[in-house]
Amino acid sequence: MPQYLLSVYQPDGPTPPPETMDRIVADLDALNQEMRAAGAWVFSGGLHPPGTATVVRVQGGRTLTTDGPFAEGKEHVGGFTIVQAADLDAALEWGRRLAAATTLPVEVRPFQDERGS
Repeated sequence: MPQYLLSVYQPDGPTPPPETMDRIVADLDALNQEMRAAGAWVFSGGLHPPGTATVVRVQGGRTLTTDGPFAEGKEHVGGFTIVQAADLDAALEWGRRLAAATTLPVEVRPFQDERGS
């Protein structure tokens, strides 16, 4: 069954107040349980802020590391979920529900299959 990456984009800045976060966390927990029950959930996780990232490059046989995100912007990937779904429409429905639970934009992107398509 095809797998899809659901990337949650959040704005840079402070975390919402506790009463907002409590509702989001509860809605997200309920959705993750529904995904598991439906056999769609593969993996999910939240990420630390982009300032905690380290970029690794190899140039001329040397490994170079740079503190901070690869690309800076006003928004960043704050977390993601990987689902398996019968088709793009089913994955988009999970993406819609994830966007509703988090109140944030969600990008839905298919993984390449073993043949690279």
